[in-house]
Amino acid sequence: MKSWLVYALISMVFAGLTSVVAKIGLTGVSAELGIAVRTCFVFAFVMAFSAWAVPPAQLQSLTGSNYLWLGISAATTTVSWIFYYKAIKDGDVSVVALIDKGSVVIAVLLAVLILHEKPTGKTLTGSALIVAGLLVMVKR
Repeated sequence: MKSWLVYALISMVFAGLTSVVAKIGLTGVSAELGIAVRTCFVFAFVMAFSAWAVPPAQLQSLTGSNYLWLGISAATTTVSWIFYYKAIKDGDVSVVALIDKGSVVIAVLLAVLILHEKPTGKTLTGSALIVAGLLVMVKR
């Protein structure tokens, strides 16, 4: 199995776990406070991992473009997390998490439009199935 696929599967498992433990962690506190505390932990964990996994010389290879696009990514992540936490605070994690996975369809569309990736039949079929699933979840 290719390493990127293993990483994606590990990400999937931990993303699912994250939603459930976050909902428990939000008990008695606001979504905003919960995400602020979580983000502090994420920062510490990522910094610890980076110190172990990233050679210090690699820091010098960062360009202005890297900082710009990673900063934009941080901003979009922040908005996503804030509203995700607000949603899981008040809603069912099982429904919110499924709706959130609609981001896959957005990512596919943007990859085609911005990165000029060529969608495959599998990608288009999978995206259509995700949209169908979202419609099932949000329809009353």
